[in-house]
Amino acid sequence: MKFHEMNENEIASALRTDFTEGLEEKEVKRRREQHGYNELAEGEKQSALLLFFSQFKDFMVLVLLAATLISGLLGEMVDAIAIIAIVLVNGILGFFQERKAEKSLDALKELSAPQVHTLRDGEWTKIPSKEVVPGDILKFISGDRIGADIRLIESRSLEIEESALTGESVPVQKNTSPLRIPNPGLGDMENMAFMGTMVTRGTGTGVVVATGMKTAMGQIADLLQTAETQETPLQRRLEQLGKILITAALFLTLLVVGIGVLQGHDLYTMFLAGVSLAVAAIPEGLPAIVTVALSLGVQRMIRKNAIVRKLPAVETLGCASVICSDKTGTMTQNKMTVTHLWSGNKTWTVDGVGYSPTGLFFHNDKSVDPQNEKSLQQLLTFGMLCNHAEMIDKDGEYAIDGDPTEGALLVAAMKAGYRRENLLNQFEIVNEFPFDSQRKMMSMIVKDNTGRKFAVVKGAPDVLIGLSDSILWDERQQRLTKELTAKVQGAINELAGNALRTIAIAFKPIPQNTVVLHENEAEKGLTFIGLQGMIDPPRPEVKTAVKECRDAGIKTVMITGDHVITAKAIANQLGILTKGSKVLEGKALSEMSVSELEDIVDDVSVFARVSPEHKLKIVKALQNRGHIVAMTGDGVNDAPAIKAADIGVAMGITGTDVAKEASSLVLLDDNFATIKAAIKEGRNIYENIRKFIRYLLASNVGEILVMLFAMIIGLPLPLVPIQILWVNLVTDGLPAMALGLDQPEENVMKRAPRHPKEGVFARGLGWKVVSRGFLIGLMTLFAFMIVYNRNPDDLIYAQTIAFTTLVMAQLIHVFDCRSEKSIFARNPFENKYLVWAVISSLVMVLAVIYSPVLQPIFHTVPILAIDWLLILGLSAIPTFLLAGTFFARKTKRNMI
Repeated sequence: MKFHEMNENEIASALRTDFTEGLEEKEVKRRREQHGYNELAEGEKQSALLLFFSQFKDFMVLVLLAATLISGLLGEMVDAIAIIAIVLVNGILGFFQERKAEKSLDALKELSAPQVHTLRDGEWTKIPSKEVVPGDILKFISGDRIGADIRLIESRSLEIEESALTGESVPVQKNTSPLRIPNPGLGDMENMAFMGTMVTRGTGTGVVVATGMKTAMGQIADLLQTAETQETPLQRRLEQLGKILITAALFLTLLVVGIGVLQGHDLYTMFLAGVSLAVAAIPEGLPAIVTVALSLGVQRMIRKNAIVRKLPAVETLGCASVICSDKTGTMTQNKMTVTHLWSGNKTWTVDGVGYSPTGLFFHNDKSVDPQNEKSLQQLLTFGMLCNHAEMIDKDGEYAIDGDPTEGALLVAAMKAGYRRENLLNQFEIVNEFPFDSQRKMMSMIVKDNTGRKFAVVKGAPDVLIGLSDSILWDERQQRLTKELTAKVQGAINELAGNALRTIAIAFKPIPQNTVVLHENEAEKGLTFIGLQGMIDPPRPEVKTAVKECRDAGIKTVMITGDHVITAKAIANQLGILTKGSKVLEGKALSEMSVSELEDIVDDVSVFARVSPEHKLKIVKALQNRGHIVAMTGDGVNDAPAIKAADIGVAMGITGTDVAKEASSLVLLDDNFATIKAAIKEGRNIYENIRKFIRYLLASNVGEILVMLFAMIIGLPLPLVPIQILWVNLVTDGLPAMALGLDQPEENVMKRAPRHPKEGVFARGLGWKVVSRGFLIGLMTLFAFMIVYNRNPDDLIYAQTIAFTTLVMAQLIHVFDCRSEKSIFARNPFENKYLVWAVISSLVMVLAVIYSPVLQPIFHTVPILAIDWLLILGLSAIPTFLLAGTFFARKTKRNMI
């Protein structure tokens, strides 16, 4: 039998403790030796030095180091130093990101209470929470944080805020009765209090049943330690690209050296030529441009209220196929709000956002003045009187100090124009009987300005209706008959069916000279006024965001610890529950294996009453189905799943430190709609990365082929090594970086997400790289052959022509890279950064050709005006020949 199922005698016997005396110090020491200190254990930490060196295991980093060696062999020390600097910067950034991630458990540990009140040797004493052992008796009051997992043995109006653990929107009312529900979730254990949760009302006493890593919080800490961090799609693609490039570089080096030696060239010259080709095969600027593109994306995201903690996160979110989102505080406002009121067979609705005290009242879809409706007046004003919540206005930002339910009643009355301070001028509070979980109500005795006294009562509808003998009906007080009771019950059921939490309001006149000393005297013979139905409402913008995600091929899944009815209602309002989609409860989830869940997970849109283990299970099942999973949340209970997901998204305002530290992306405005902006940004960044990979590799293929073809047919080398390096690091760099700033194409949010296994060269990119590169190389070789055959004695002039043709072909080709279709598909001057980058590169080309200082370094000479016509004509062919083919195909399709 588990502790939540036991009565007090069974608990005392199982834990060998005395509820009146507590534990003896000798027994405390023995138990501490057995169970250890009440603290969360840390996983084995890697030393800072090893963590730093581990940053250099990445394959693209190894490619960069190889490029450094090659540049050093060529005597280009400036290039070698620049590449080493890039490697070090990337390593340092990765080191600090991983060190920061280690703070997750530290943040989790801070949630445990530093001091607790415990009963030892018959005396109450205050001790550090880490010294608590199983069997200790603890007491706590409003404002205390629970220091261990506790089975309650006394409860006086006790309510505990557990949203960080369970996702519940409102504090949970606690009691001491044994629980007979089979396999209850944390949110169902009303006789338990858990480490790290907060007492919001009342007092309680309990016995410690679990400490440290055996607590519910400890189990989450263990999940957080063991949850694996997924490698991002971008990292996988760059690693794949790096392997291809290094293999190609080694092959080409050996091939060129072999061909050259066979043709009679000396080994040293051919080795330099081979190394030049290897350098051409490796786009040295690629990792730097990727980092810059991601960094610029991060800056744009900050302006859109999102902080990216890990650079690849933006791109990863861009290819997400499923967003698993917590409900409370993420899709909803985490602000209990009255939306429906019922009295005397009339129903009103009230609008408004959050805790703002402005809103309109409607009856039968027509706006009404609540101060002209007598029964509605009483329903609102008595709900405001029997209330301790206070409104806080901080420069137009409204918040509630007090219980969320009472806050909802307060705001509803304020929307009708009532103010509590004005009511207190009309009514004096004479006495109060606080809320009690056994009575399920609270009441106040008030006296108006004429001396009349009333008992004002609020509480559970089924309880208040049983204590009422009259009702306000048609704005008159009538006897509460069975028929009217049935109509009230119907109204209660209707509100509950809409997932509304209902609070009933009643009153009772008190004779002039009567002194009410006990709640039983005030809380019977009541006049039932009506009901206020409240809910934690969806954020207004989330419905649109969910639809736009669906249009983009991304499924939104709600994962919540809340009740099924509430979860379904919110999911329906947001458009998450579509035709054929299912709702799955935590109980059913517990009985499934991950493989069984995989079979149905694609059909489930809402998971309700789930535990932290369930969230992790769901994420794993979706990943096993091939999805790229984004997990959003704000609570401690979300942290393990956030960490295990392909990308974790935490809420910045309501999010716990644990969730933030486990995440890759933090939303500053706690707004689910911000995720849509992140998805758009992520998709655009990846497309831009593809654009400059296409540009860089097509350029490099051109360089490789012009050298290779020249050697095969026995021509001198058309390019010297310094020219190849200059093209790779200078001419290619600026336009490629400008492509990283390109605006998104119109249909970026109308495409399905990329398949998680899609390679870098998917969707025809490989063909575009090879075909454009082949033509660029061929045209460069033609230019070289024409000029060289015209004057074989002037090799430098022919090499200058080849060098310039190669650069101009690349600068024209860069505009073609802006679209998946052709250069005609987009306005070439739309990206002003690209225009200026091309102009800058052109100026640098002219400087290298015509500057007497640079000519000896780059082995160039001035070009005659007539040869510029040859250069421009040949360099335009690779782009416009293939673009013309695309245009012709499109015209033919349109004619058909």
